[in-house]
Amino acid sequence: DGMNVLLIVVDDLRPVLGCYGDKIVKSPNIDQLASQSVVFSNAYAQQALCAPSRVSFLTGRRPDTTRLYDFYSYWRVHAGNYSTLPQYFKENGYVTLSVGKVFHPGVSSNYSDDYPYSWSIPPFHPSTEKYENHKTCRGKDGKLYANLVCPVDVTEMPKGTLPDIQSTEEAIRLLNVMKTSKQKFFLAVGYHKPHIPLRYPQEFLKLYPLENITLAPDPWVPEKLPSVAYNPWTDIRQREDVEALNVSFPYGPLPDDFQQRIRQSYYAAVSYLDVQVGLLLNALDNVGLSNNTIIVFTADHGWSLGEHGEWAKYSNFDVATRVPLMFYVPGVTTSSVSQGVRVFPYLNPFYHIGGSVPQGQSKKAVELVSLFPTLAELAGLQVPPACPKASFHIALCTEGTSIARYFNASEEKVQEEGEGCGDTDRCFNEEPVALSQYPRPADTPQWNSDKPKLKDIRIMGYSMRTSDYRYTLWVQFNPNNFSANFEDVHAGELYMMETDPNQDYNIYNNTSHGW
Repeated sequence: DGMNVLLIVVDDLRPVLGCYGDKIVKSPNIDQLASQSVVFSNAYAQQALCAPSRVSFLTGRRPDTTRLYDFYSYWRVHAGNYSTLPQYFKENGYVTLSVGKVFHPGVSSNYSDDYPYSWSIPPFHPSTEKYENHKTCRGKDGKLYANLVCPVDVTEMPKGTLPDIQSTEEAIRLLNVMKTSKQKFFLAVGYHKPHIPLRYPQEFLKLYPLENITLAPDPWVPEKLPSVAYNPWTDIRQREDVEALNVSFPYGPLPDDFQQRIRQSYYAAVSYLDVQVGLLLNALDNVGLSNNTIIVFTADHGWSLGEHGEWAKYSNFDVATRVPLMFYVPGVTTSSVSQGVRVFPYLNPFYHIGGSVPQGQSKKAVELVSLFPTLAELAGLQVPPACPKASFHIALCTEGTSIARYFNASEEKVQEEGEGCGDTDRCFNEEPVALSQYPRPADTPQWNSDKPKLKDIRIMGYSMRTSDYRYTLWVQFNPNNFSANFEDVHAGELYMMETDPNQDYNIYNNTSHGW
């Protein structure tokens, strides 16, 4: 019959989770999922921006093939009529359902979340989503503001709820519908938090007393960071609480106490998200589908919490590109589950103590662009072929490779022969590599450096991450014909992970660049 698929995509979630070794964050439900899953500890997005990343992993193509580096084009019109991951499942007999933020809304998904191509019924968006950036944060003076740090009393919110709570409720409703329909389903659930504003039920602050919150280990701008690599976090500067601090552009820094409060609220938002995931997975148990549903949990990219004097995404550093990625496959990542056995009892983060140990951890560098072929293989569908070098005219192919081969072989035994890998450039016999990229309008930080529109892009930073290093070249880019000129290198970065895990000491200029 094949298995159902539950794909959980979180907005702006870096791997600050117990199952990734974080000592502060309380995430018992995600950790419980991890304990039954294969967890990838080195998974990376292809661009640290919502729309380009989502279109990339949902089509299985890299940003240079979707030609989306901003928010303002629809790949089917602008690049090629590429099939998507949910579309492929739909064409293979699945009912495909979208709840919350899966595709980035707006132009980049044709104002329809790519319906009807990708989804069997119109996607669900929470009715309270439209209040996200309204003045709903109560200040010390009792007035309402549009703040970055925004713990709230949910009963005071419009309609007495929050978007992610509504998404969980709708996803649970759909699970109950699908239980009786006997049809295979592909359900994608997209959660907003911890995307800014950091708006979450205020009780989650109790989990994180301010005195326990440290600054980033490296809250300064690294001395040898090329200016083109820096992102000036313009989006958070526009929030009223940050604006009031009158921080200088582009390097800041934010006052230490406010840095702590951002970090505290990010963690609180993660625990609020964990509760939503816990309720959703508990509902999967309740409808008796945990034994025949593949679950994937991931994020569109990370989010910098003060490292390198930076906030938000918009860069090629690990803090912006690295994501959680785990796969639960009944009978593969965990022994077969008999029907009716509870796999995911809900765990309350306010009472639950102690983390679960991940079932299997892979340190291989993997990419979100590989999600499409991996899920196809896990569900027993034909894996889409590898794309040739130019694939604008090909509807179904993938620029990722299935990572299912890492699931049940011990790491040493996996042969990196690149089976089924058409593009020989990507078939390293050594070890896999994760590629990311980020566009810039200029060599120095401008007001639009974080999110340049296509027409303003002049430089592209191409970045390569292995288990040993991150290597980035910032090269001249022509937005009219989407070409990068590697003869015209504006700057470079090289960080050796063993001695510099936080990527603070750029040794690019100490090395010969021909390698």
